[in-house]
Amino acid sequence: MPRPRKHRRVWHEPLPAIFKPVGVPLRHLQTITLLHEELEALRLTDLEERYQEDAAEQMGVSRSTLQRILTEARRKVTQALVEEAALHIEGGTFRVPTVRWQCDECGHRWEIEHGSGQGTPARCPTCGSATIRLRRMRRKKDLRGF
Repeated sequence: MPRPRKHRRVWHEPLPAIFKPVGVPLRHLQTITLLHEELEALRLTDLEERYQEDAAEQMGVSRSTLQRILTEARRKVTQALVEEAALHIEGGTFRVPTVRWQCDECGHRWEIEHGSGQGTPARCPTCGSATIRLRRMRRKKDLRGF
């Protein structure tokens, strides 16, 4: 029995999407599924131009695992473009991390799931103070908890 897949860290809200060639009904197209963690790997390395080591740390995987994810993602995107197939983005093994906040007035601490649409809080939910700030995460200990 293979070991369970490790959850990858995805920093953008994972919404299902389909991209297809113009003018061809979806029912006539082959569908290729791109996982959310594959899209995240493409975003970090190709769009944000991060080094693979940094992108791997951001996603909570090893650099070699990131390389395998990238290779598969690029193959799927290229296949969809060349074969004029629909690219369906959904699924995968991932978690969306939380953003930690702290009030400087009352010391209250709370978390908001990243990508939840709640945005940046303007005031502390306990005392209503506007003097709030992001709590820094301790790199290794907090990031490995995913």
